[in-house]
Amino acid sequence: MLRFAAFIALLMLCLSCRQPEETNDWTVTAPGGAVKVDFFLTEARMPAYRVWFDEMLVLDTSFLGFELLDSPDMKAGFEVKNSSKNTFRDSWRPVYGENAIIENYYDELSVQLGEAAGLKRQMTIVFRVYDDGLGFRYELPEQENLQKVRIAEELTQFHLTGDHTAWWIPADYDSYEYLYTQSRLSEVDATKAGYKERHDRHVGNLKAVNTPLTMKTEQGLYLSIHEANLTNYAGMTLGVDSNSVLRAELVPALDGSKVTTQTPFVTPWRTIQIGKHATDLLKSNLIINLNEPNQLEDVSRIKPMKYNGVWWEIHIGKSSWDYDTGIHGANTANVLRYMDFAANNNIGGTLVEGWNIGWDNWGNKTFSLTDTYPDFDIERIVEYGREKGVELIGHHETFGNVAYYDSIVEDAFKYYYQRGVHYVKTGYAAGLNPGEFHHSQYMVNHYRRVVQLAAKYHICLDAHEPIKPTGIRRTYPNMMTREGVRGMEYNAWGGGNPPSHTTILPFTRGLAGPMDYTPGIFDVKFEKYRKDQYVRSTIAKQLALYVVLYSPLQMVADLPENYKDQPATQFIKDVGVDWEKTVILNGEIGSHVTIARKEKSTGNWFLGAITNEAARKMELHLDFLAKGKQYEATIYADAPDAHWDKNPTAYTISKQMVQKGTVLKVDLAPGGGCAISFRAE
Repeated sequence: MLRFAAFIALLMLCLSCRQPEETNDWTVTAPGGAVKVDFFLTEARMPAYRVWFDEMLVLDTSFLGFELLDSPDMKAGFEVKNSSKNTFRDSWRPVYGENAIIENYYDELSVQLGEAAGLKRQMTIVFRVYDDGLGFRYELPEQENLQKVRIAEELTQFHLTGDHTAWWIPADYDSYEYLYTQSRLSEVDATKAGYKERHDRHVGNLKAVNTPLTMKTEQGLYLSIHEANLTNYAGMTLGVDSNSVLRAELVPALDGSKVTTQTPFVTPWRTIQIGKHATDLLKSNLIINLNEPNQLEDVSRIKPMKYNGVWWEIHIGKSSWDYDTGIHGANTANVLRYMDFAANNNIGGTLVEGWNIGWDNWGNKTFSLTDTYPDFDIERIVEYGREKGVELIGHHETFGNVAYYDSIVEDAFKYYYQRGVHYVKTGYAAGLNPGEFHHSQYMVNHYRRVVQLAAKYHICLDAHEPIKPTGIRRTYPNMMTREGVRGMEYNAWGGGNPPSHTTILPFTRGLAGPMDYTPGIFDVKFEKYRKDQYVRSTIAKQLALYVVLYSPLQMVADLPENYKDQPATQFIKDVGVDWEKTVILNGEIGSHVTIARKEKSTGNWFLGAITNEAARKMELHLDFLAKGKQYEATIYADAPDAHWDKNPTAYTISKQMVQKGTVLKVDLAPGGGCAISFRAE
C-alpha cells in the first residue's frame, strides 16, 4: 500500500511538472469564431503556430524566431514562462477615411517565452485575431543578455496549404512600380515579371515577392499577407520556398544586417487577411487597426481634397521640369491658370513640380527647396490661391540624395509654413545616396522622421517612391496618401498599364492603404504631344477610378483645357474624397470591381464600376441607399461603341430617379467603366 501511494505521489509530481505545456490553452479564436490560431512549441522547443478559417487549415506549422549577428540565434530551446488572453471591443473615428467609424474587435493571446538554458533570453509573441484575419508580432523586453540587437534575418514563416494562385510583384528593395503577375506561387520569378537591374531597382531574391501578397486557395479562400505599423525596422518581403512555405526576408542595410536596434523593442505586425470572397479583403480594417491611435493634437489642417497641377503636362512632353529648356512648366502664369480651373471646379489644391532650383542638374547635391526659378513667384501664387480658395501644394524631389535632403528638410517645411502652405508631395526618384535601399531600416526611419517633422509644421504629405503603407496614417494622419504603385505616369512614357491593372490594384496594393494613382485623364491618346504612348482606358472608367481607388488626396490629372466643353467634368467636380460609408458591390481580382461610397459632408453617394479588357454587363442593386428617400442618379457610362483602344472617349450621360432596392443595368465596354452620382431629393 505504501508502494502504491509512493507511485501515485511520484505520478502526480510528474504530471504537475508537465502541466504548463499540456493544460495551458495557447489557442485563440476571433470574436465571431471563424479564425483560430494555435501556438505551440515543437519537440526542439521551437515556437510555431497554425491558422484555421471556418475549420479549414489555412497555415500549417509555421516557425517563428530570429537569426542574429553577434549573438546566438533565437529559434529553439524555449519554454513558456507565462501566457495570457484578452478581449478587446472598441470603435474609433479616423480623421478621414473610407468609413466614419472603424470597429476594432479582436481577441488576443500573449505568450512569454524564455530560453531554458544558455543566455536565457526572453521574448513574447502576441497574436491579435480578428474575424477577417490576424496580426502577430514579437516583443523583446530589456534584458541583461540581449541589449543591442543586430538581426540577420527574421525567421517568420507562413506555411501555406498548397501552391496557391497569387497576384504578385517582385521583391524589389527600391520600388513597387510593377505590373502584377498572376501565377502559381511556385512560378514566381522576378525576371518573368519585367525586372531588370538598374540604378533604382534591386531584387536580392528572384523567387521572392513584395507585400501585400494576395492569393486564392484551391478551396476558394482569399488570403493577403502584409505588415502593419512598420516602425524602426526593415520592410518585409516574402521568399517563396518549393514546399509552399513563405519566409520573411527583410530588406538589407549597408552594414550587412537587416535591423539594428536595442531592447526593448517590438517588431511590425505580420498580418494575414482572410475572406471567403475577394471582396471580403476590401472590407478589412485589420492593418490600420494594428497601428497606434492618433498622436497629433491638432488635426484642423488635415483636410481631404481633390487637386490638379503642373505634372501630367510634363510627363507627356508639353512642358519640362527644367528651367533652361524654354518650355518650363512651373511658371507663374501657368500655375495661376491651373488655380483658376481648380477654383471653378471644386478642386482644393494645385501641385507644382519643377519650381525650385536644381531640376536642370538631376542629382545635384546642392539643390534648393526654397530658392525658385526666376519665372516662379511663390508669394504671388500663394496669395492668388488664398483669394481663390485653392491651396498651393509644394513639392520636394530629393533626386535620391536623402542625406542632403535630411539636412535641409526642416528649413523647407518652415518655409512653407510661413507662407501658409499645408500640403507637400515628396519624391525619391533614382538610386539613393548614401546607397541604402528605399525599403531598408534606414529609409523606413527617414520616411517617419519626415512625417513627424511635417506634422510639427502642420503639413500633410503625399509621398512618391515611398515605403509601402502599413497603416501609419492612423497614428500620423498627416501622412495622407502615397504612390508606391505603377501609376498613371507609366501611360505617358513607360509602355502603359493594361486595362486589367486597375482591377487588380484594389485587391493588392490597395489593401495596404491609400494610393495616389492620379486618375482623370480625358485626352487618353494625347497625340498632339506623343504618338507612341497612351492611356488604356475609356473616359467613363477614368471617372470611376475616383471611387474605386481610394485616396484622400485625388488628383484631377489632365490638362485644364482637356476638361473644357466636356460634360463628364461635372462628375469630377461633384465626387467626394472623404467618406461616411463604403460598400463593396462586387469584384474579382483582375476582372472587375464595383464600389459605392457615401460622402461624409453631403450624404450623397457615388459609385464606380470598372472592368478589364472584357466587356461586361452588370446589375447594380442599390440596397445601400437610405430607405424612404428618392435620389437623382446621374449615370456616366460607356457609349455602346466605346472601347479602351478603338473608341475610348465615347460616353453617355443619363439621369433617372432611384431608391433603395432599385436595380440598375449597366454595360461596361472593354477596358471601360461606369460612374454614378446619387443626390438625395
